[in-house]
Amino acid sequence: MKLKKLSNLLLVSALAFTMFTGCGKQEPNTNQNESENSTTENISDDGKMYTIGISQIAPHGSLDNCREGFIAGLAEAGFVEGKNLTIDFQNANGEVSNASMISDTFVSKNYDLICGIATPTAMAAYNSAIDTDIPVIFTAVSDPVAAELVKTLEAPGTNSTGTSDALPLEAQMQMIRGFMPDAKKIGILYTTSEVNSLTHLEQFKELAPKYGFTIEAVGVNNSSDIPLAVDTLLGKVDVINNFTDNNVVNNLDTVVSKAAEKGIPVFGSEEEQVKKGCVAAQNINYFELGKVTGKMAAEVLNGADPSTMPVQVISDAVPVANQEAMDMFGLTIPEEYKDSVTYLEASAK
Repeated sequence: MKLKKLSNLLLVSALAFTMFTGCGKQEPNTNQNESENSTTENISDDGKMYTIGISQIAPHGSLDNCREGFIAGLAEAGFVEGKNLTIDFQNANGEVSNASMISDTFVSKNYDLICGIATPTAMAAYNSAIDTDIPVIFTAVSDPVAAELVKTLEAPGTNSTGTSDALPLEAQMQMIRGFMPDAKKIGILYTTSEVNSLTHLEQFKELAPKYGFTIEAVGVNNSSDIPLAVDTLLGKVDVINNFTDNNVVNNLDTVVSKAAEKGIPVFGSEEEQVKKGCVAAQNINYFELGKVTGKMAAEVLNGADPSTMPVQVISDAVPVANQEAMDMFGLTIPEEYKDSVTYLEASAK
């Protein structure tokens, strides 16, 4: 079956919605419900009140946008919170152990569906629900096959399906080369337990020689490792590139501030990172990613079989940049992006 591509979504309001912080272990939130006031004329009329659980790995911008899009997609498809839908939203606050506790609780309550936002929570939800009939819908999972959530993208073959944010890594590397024609070594900070980051790192290393780069990577286990890891990396590289590593993004302020002290620019992978001080990124619209996921979840609630629903992949992106960060490092927008780039204002720290 041919893999569906959703590139058209990225051309529509790529920046119309406001789309990672906190250190140390925290307990999962226990009383957080998301509200959505959207209305629709297509509300399910079977008289049933559906309950779903949403588990998010950390409270950062792109994942928040995913969640908001997910709820909006459900509403457009006829499942509106407060009318025929109850949503139990929980945040793992960056802790995989919390994610497992959350998904175990969802399963014990026999929810109609579980949504896992980002790879660690999607994996936790899948493992908790594996011996049940509860479907798991994931979003913001870069490599669902490597995460063992599905057998193939085209035919999941499990009780799980969803959407993948396949980062446009070659376009990102082209962008870095455009901004920094003399740079030789790109630094990568990644979390050793995040499957998505391992996949991205492998792909980035394969692409690097084509653009005259070498890759210097430093792995971390948790947020407390990040300050020392950044210091180690900064002494060896010309520029840092950040993926959608949840642990690293949750501590992006530390990475950006330490890099700035050493005069090393940081490039991101989506707009919220650019707002946090990264120079530029090839941006994926995470609200739209979530919205597509919500509509898939609605299909499943209406009886569709997730094992036969292809994973939908968004990989196209648009360039975004932070003028303040560019000025800090004396960088100018490359000619090839002048007509397409969107400049973003820095967000509050």
